[in-house]
Order: sequence, then structure tokens, then C-alpha cells
Amino acid sequence: MFDAQHPCYFLNPVFHAGAGPVRRVLDPANQEPVGCYADCTSAEIQGVLDAVNLAQRSWKRVDAKSRAKVLHQLANAIESADLRLCAELMTREMGKPYPESMGELANCAPIFRYFAEMARDDAGKVAGTTQVGSFQYARYEPLGVSVHIMPFNFPVLLMCWTVAASLASGNACIIKPAPATTLCTLEFMRCFAALPAGLVACLPGGVAVAQALLESEQTHAVAFTGSVAAAKAVAVAAAQRMKPAVIEAGGSDPMIISAHAPIDIAAAGAVTAAFHLSGQVCTSAERFYVVDSVHDAFVQALVTRTQALRIGHGLKKSEIGPLVSEAARAKVIRLVEDARAKGASVVTGGRIPPGLEAGWFYEPTVLTGVTDAMDILHEECFGPVASICRVADFEEAIARANDSPFGLGASIFTTSLDEAMEAAERLEAGMVWVNNPMIDNDALPFGGWKASGMGRELSRQGMDAFRRSKMVIIDHKPALQEWWYPYPDAWFHETGGRKHS
Repeated sequence: MFDAQHPCYFLNPVFHAGAGPVRRVLDPANQEPVGCYADCTSAEIQGVLDAVNLAQRSWKRVDAKSRAKVLHQLANAIESADLRLCAELMTREMGKPYPESMGELANCAPIFRYFAEMARDDAGKVAGTTQVGSFQYARYEPLGVSVHIMPFNFPVLLMCWTVAASLASGNACIIKPAPATTLCTLEFMRCFAALPAGLVACLPGGVAVAQALLESEQTHAVAFTGSVAAAKAVAVAAAQRMKPAVIEAGGSDPMIISAHAPIDIAAAGAVTAAFHLSGQVCTSAERFYVVDSVHDAFVQALVTRTQALRIGHGLKKSEIGPLVSEAARAKVIRLVEDARAKGASVVTGGRIPPGLEAGWFYEPTVLTGVTDAMDILHEECFGPVASICRVADFEEAIARANDSPFGLGASIFTTSLDEAMEAAERLEAGMVWVNNPMIDNDALPFGGWKASGMGRELSRQGMDAFRRSKMVIIDHKPALQEWWYPYPDAWFHETGGRKHS
């Protein structure tokens, strides 16, 4: 059984003692010890690769109905499990408020049910035939073994998004959890114990483990969520080995507050979009483009709501927990201080909260007077900072929102149908939200444009990332075809050249 105090890795249905270097996990809120894990060794990785490839060869032959039944049983196991310890570990590892940890886990079972049925419903396409007597169709087949390199912010849910799609497609899965959230991921692995043996593995470790999995000829697809720099490295490694990859690389999402925005609702939505999970969400709103006529009213409402947020340990009553690490907070401080030095005003926040110096806390911060000269508009802050830019009108807001190398999500608050439709069409992002930011849907594709990623999670597109198509032509009444060799003499000119008709 898994114990956070004893390093191990998982190859379903068994936890195995880990033999690699031991890493201690400290609570980012108070620096108290949470547990430990061990980086997997080369021998452990190789043993897992052999086992999951063997398991996948049997799993891919399971019919769609039976495979769906197994995934529904997995969903049942998740729903019936006592996940309070998993949620507590998640909160203690990376600082997420406990209700949000439980909320994340509550959303995991439905994704397995969705892809279980998707695989039953969508297995290929029958095409209109190109000649009489020929049955012509495309079928989907699994890729083999998929590698899932996970982030710390939604360590279990995002893992389930891609693992569910991969398993439903007939693959086996190897999960490489984020070092910051390894313990809660291992705890969740208990739910996979009922799957066929060897089908899912979880291997703790850092870059070396990820690199070994990417470079192995025994892995065949990659799912990654993380920084742009790391995403590019993963994409290159996958491309060099011709492995399909679905990559979500974060962003610096814009939010437009139009002249027709419902100010109180917009301020409430903006507080959540900017400060949810202390701003450590890939789709956090970071850049706010507020039309001049409503700028002051919006800022006042936003500041009022921001100052009402409670800061503290995620196991207590708080909305704002610590950032995941000292380095994460240092980046936020650097970006805020750069903006301040270049003329931005800190309306609220902008400091380490008094009395919470032991952890990696930072007050939710609202900046005004932010300009393009400031680094905070050009980097992913990934912290609790809302950067407010005053714009003249809707047109300027759209132009400046699009003026970014990122393109994950974008949102707007407006009661104008014209503006809503225009924004949906013109914003350069993989996802657009009108009056309700950060929502996702299992049946709709999740992913970004530009530097924010490639490929899609969720929906049919999310499943296509883990399967390949095969064209099949069957002539059930074999017959000689007129275009087969040798060509009839009539097809040639007198000079011997073939006719082109």
C-alpha cells in the first residue's frame, strides 16, 4: 500500500518500493514536512516499460463494449473511494484550498465515463466507395503506450483527462507526476488497482525520468502540460522520434471589460479568474483591458472584492493559499516590481502578507496603469496579480488582447450581443468565454493557439490524440481491374507513350 513516508512507484495493481534518490516534500504554506518520494531508477523505468507494453498488447484486443465496462468500473471505484486523504495531500503539497482539492477529485470519474462511451460510439468511418464491389472505410487503432507528464496545479484532473482518452483508445499509460504533487498522485493511483494488471503506471521523478520515457522506443505518444520552455523541449523530443504529442503550454489570458459590462458581475468573475488557485491556473486572466468609460468603476469593484479574500493555509478557511514554491513567488515579485518601477500603481496587495512569512504567500494584487513596456504583459505571471490596462474602446481592447505570443484562452464581459459575437470570432485563442470565464466541457476541445500549445484535450479531438487511423479497402468479389498491369495496347500512343486521359 502507498504511504507518503515510504518512497514508491506504482504499476497497477501494486505499489513497489522505490530505490532512487529520495526527495523530501515540504508544505509551501509553512515548510513543514509532508512526506517523501524517490526518483525512479533506470532499471525501474525499464521494468515498467516492459510490463505496460505487455499489458497493452492484450488491452488493445478487448472489444469496445468490454473496454467501456472496465472504464465504467474504474469510474465507480473513483466515486466510491474515500479521497479525503488524497485531497489533503494535494493541499499540503501545493497549497490549493481543500474545497478546491475535493472539487478537482469530484470531476475525475465523469471523464472516464465520457471517453468510455466515445470509444464505443466512434470507431471509424465508412466512406462512399470509389468503385462497385469495394467496401472502403477507416478504422481507429491505439498507438501503444502513452506518456503523461503532469503539472502541479491540477495534478489529478488533468491526468485523468488524457489517461481516460488514452485508455479508451486501447493504450497503456505511464504517468510522470509533477515533483510538487507526486504524493497526491500516487495516493489516487489506488483507484486504478482494478484495471487489468500492468495497464497503468506512475513513475515519480524529475527531468531525467521524463526524458527517459520520451526517448524510449517503447513509448508511442505524449501528453504534456507545463511551461512554454518545457513544452518546446518535449515537442522537439517527440518530433525527433515521430511520436504524436498533445501539449498545453500555458498562457497569459486577456479579459476585456467592455463599456457594456455588468460591473458587479464582471468584478466578481474577474476576482475568480485572476486569483483562483492563487493565479496558478493556465487559463487565469492576467491581462485586463478595461474600456475607459467603466475603468474606474470596475477597478473600485474589483479592489473591494479582492480585499475580502482570505489568505492562509489551504486546510483552513481561505481562498488564497501559498504559491507552489519560492521560485514561483520570486517570479511574481519580480514582475510586480518591474511594473511598479515603470509606472504602474499597486492599488491593493503587492506584498508578502504580514504574519505569513514562513510560507510562499503573496497578497492578491491589482495593478493599474499597466503598459506594454512592462514585463508582466509579456510573460506568464502564474500568480495572484491582475494587471489593468485602460483602453479607449472595444476595438483597442481586441487588438491589444491579441498582441501576445500566447493564445490559450480569452474572455470578455459585455451585455452587447454584437460585442460578444465579435469577440468570439476575433479573439486569437483556443477558447473564448463570454461573461463566465474558465469553464470547460468534456465534449468540447481544450487547448491553445500560438505558443500556448498544440493538439487538444477533451472531446473527440482529445481522443484522436491517442489513436491512429487505418484506411481499409475490401473487395468482397475479387475481379481483374482494367488499370492493373499490363496496360492494354489501346492505352498507348503509337510512339509508345501512355495516354493521359
